[in-house]
Amino acid sequence: MYRIILFLLLIALAGWGAAWVADQPGEVLMSWGGWRAHPPLPVFVLLLGIVIVAAMLAWTVLLTLWRMPQRIRRSRRERRHARGRHAITQGLLAIGHGDSSAARQHAEVARRHAADDPLALLLHAQSAQLDGDREGARRAFHAMAERKDTRLLGLRGLFIEAQRADDPVAAVGIAEEALKLAPGSTWASHAVLGFRCAKGDWNGALAILDNNLASGLIDKHAYRRQRGVLLTARALELEKVDRDLSRDSVMEAIKLAPTLVPAAVLASKYQSEAHQVRRSMRIVEAAWLAHPHPDLADAYAHVRLGDSARQRLVRVETLAAKAPGHLEGALAVARAAIDAVEFARAREVLAPFIAQPTQRVAMLMAEIERTEHGDSGRARTWTLRAVRALHDPVWTADGYVSDRWRPVSPVSGRLDAFQWQMPLAALPSDKNAAIESSPFEEAMLAAAPRRVEPPREPPQESPADAPAAQDNVPVNVTINSPAKPALEPPPAPPPTEAVAAAAPALFRARQDIPKAADKAASAVIPAVIPIVRAPDDPGIDDEAVADEFTEQINPAPGQAGGWRGFLSRWGN
Repeated sequence: MYRIILFLLLIALAGWGAAWVADQPGEVLMSWGGWRAHPPLPVFVLLLGIVIVAAMLAWTVLLTLWRMPQRIRRSRRERRHARGRHAITQGLLAIGHGDSSAARQHAEVARRHAADDPLALLLHAQSAQLDGDREGARRAFHAMAERKDTRLLGLRGLFIEAQRADDPVAAVGIAEEALKLAPGSTWASHAVLGFRCAKGDWNGALAILDNNLASGLIDKHAYRRQRGVLLTARALELEKVDRDLSRDSVMEAIKLAPTLVPAAVLASKYQSEAHQVRRSMRIVEAAWLAHPHPDLADAYAHVRLGDSARQRLVRVETLAAKAPGHLEGALAVARAAIDAVEFARAREVLAPFIAQPTQRVAMLMAEIERTEHGDSGRARTWTLRAVRALHDPVWTADGYVSDRWRPVSPVSGRLDAFQWQMPLAALPSDKNAAIESSPFEEAMLAAAPRRVEPPREPPQESPADAPAAQDNVPVNVTINSPAKPALEPPPAPPPTEAVAAAAPALFRARQDIPKAADKAASAVIPAVIPIVRAPDDPGIDDEAVADEFTEQINPAPGQAGGWRGFLSRWGN
């Protein structure tokens, strides 16, 4: 709208000017040598305008001709660049769907038409990686690292190639260089932090953590937690070297991360040694409410040195009451009860977990049976159930199971990765055979006696009347009684064990051996059964079959014949 109004105003102004010039009287005199002209003023203005327009057209034509080669070169360059961009686009798409040959072809086209484009270098490097050409990818990333605009991207690629080549020293050197170039680089900070933690350089790791907070890579809450983890790792390492620095580190760690189990255990130990019993108990209780752990229970039980087993049992029961129904609390109370010879209390706390026991529950039950009654049969049965029982929680990170807490995962290098949980391999699935009790275990539990009696000596018999011994008959069962079968069932249990008596017999009597009452039949069975060959068994030949076509090595010298043999025998 404004342009139309402006155009109309210009036209009106031009018309008004032309009318004003036409109304002016007079003429213009022009003299050049012998040539003279005196046109009127309006004609002169018109001629002047035509000359100006012609000059402008001539200047435009000359300028266009002058710039024509430059425009041609720029057009060719733009076409090459467009072809290169198209090749880069198609190459990246080919890398995306895994077509290595197409990616390589497009990378060559991009290198010819857009060699200076950073994306062309990236396409060349990624196509080499897709083809498995590590050396080509390394050269491409080196070229990118030498440019200012792609230096960080080149260092990232070289870092990945160093990791694939199992060269941690080169990888960490590249990551440190990238961290100096860009302090806010996430991958470089993670790599350097993991390397310093793996090397045990806790002060360097703390410095990297402070840099991450200043760069905004982590928030305040994550910083406090990770700093507590690093301080705990340093305290554990210096526990037997520099106890003062270890104590200061763990006390700062417990302030930053009060629910960190190893920090709480070590801090409780130092407070207990300093006779700060109540403070030590508060540290353990705070961590126990968040994550019940057997190390916390053990530290809580021994928070006051010199206490008796019954005093430790009362203290552990107090701690377990803060997390009622938790397995770790029951296990801690059972452990303390066994140490205090309170077997009834141990059985009581483990009773809710016997139906589907974990390995530690089964081993505690085996220890109870062995210690309270000396029942090795039931102890072995519980040990067998422990082998097939559910796994207990362990320290695990990224599928890696460790027997102790670690600050960094050895798989991914992630800080504070270890968690107290059930390992992935032990999680329940739709196949429950691995955790269910077998009929053999039920029969063992039902048929095993409460006390193990020494075996009784069988009555002496003559060798002729002695029956054959069996390998699968227990030592306390006699098989030569004339009035009883080869294997007697166990005695009838008391009424309180009626359920156990209904279990099937552990061993079955052999039907192919007659009763011992039949003296004649028992005498036929020999004490030792000789091994004989089956009718269709050819056996093993005592002598090898001679083969006349086989070359003999060092054959035995034969006796000479003819008159030479006669003379040799006659001479002897």
